[in-house]
Amino acid sequence: MKWGKWISIIIVIIIALVVLNGTLYTVDQVEQVVITQFGKPVGGPIIEPGLHIKIPFIQKVNRFDKRLLSWDGSPTQIPTKDKKYIWVDTTARWKIVDPLKFLQATRNERIALARLDDIVDSATRNQITKYILYEVVRNTGREFAIEAEMGVELPEEMGGEVKYGREKISREILKEASSSFPQYGMELVDVRIKRINYVEDVRQKVYSRMISERKRVAEQYRSEGMGEKERIEGLKEKELKRIISEAYKKAQEIEGSADAKATKIYAEAYNKDPEFYSFLKTLETYKNTLDENTWLILSSDSEFYKYLKSIPLEKTSQK
Repeated sequence: MKWGKWISIIIVIIIALVVLNGTLYTVDQVEQVVITQFGKPVGGPIIEPGLHIKIPFIQKVNRFDKRLLSWDGSPTQIPTKDKKYIWVDTTARWKIVDPLKFLQATRNERIALARLDDIVDSATRNQITKYILYEVVRNTGREFAIEAEMGVELPEEMGGEVKYGREKISREILKEASSSFPQYGMELVDVRIKRINYVEDVRQKVYSRMISERKRVAEQYRSEGMGEKERIEGLKEKELKRIISEAYKKAQEIEGSADAKATKIYAEAYNKDPEFYSFLKTLETYKNTLDENTWLILSSDSEFYKYLKSIPLEKTSQK
């Protein structure tokens, strides 16, 4: 009897806990809840965080996120107004603003994302086909610095006057797509064109034009560089000639001054002792003109022979 009593108490406690667990539930700050009974909503949505009560077993708690949710579409091939095919990759941010309507229309987020695929892709296609390619590709009409500096004409896909641009087109996509969301209890907060790629045929043409333009810019740089090189070399040659000319002039001035001083010294020496000066100059002439392989035939009265014949004969023989 004693053991049976305790077992009964334990069973009652377990049943009470199960019932209590099925009766009480909490709502987090980032959640909103819709209670359904046999699959049908009961009452309005519960958005206040805290502890709440429901009928156990027959009522179910359906939780939905209150935060911004992300959606990333698949790249879609779309023709522009000028018949250029591009791949457009979009992304969006959305949120559940009416969980009751959301539950009735979509049941869960997986189906909601499928609705997003249809609505946003359709709006993107409608808007992209209204504009020519460079309106979709570019955001403003600003010139790129190097092209403006070099005077290079931009490719058609990148140049021209931009009246709308990617940012305004994104806003038009958002505006068109947003009108379909309230019926699902959702709000589309933002749509962005994440990436644009050309289809292979257009991509190759764009790459070819870009390569051609870059080669043209490079050639212009090379041409300007060669011109600058020639100018610098010309200045170098001019400066070199000027330096050499000035150096030659200075050298001639120094040499002339030295010759003048030497002549003056020679003149002064000659005036002091003409005979000694004549003797030195004659010896210098002997040194510069005579060697062991030189033969001279002179008369005995020659001025050139004057000092040679004055040397004693015995000294000459010894030498």
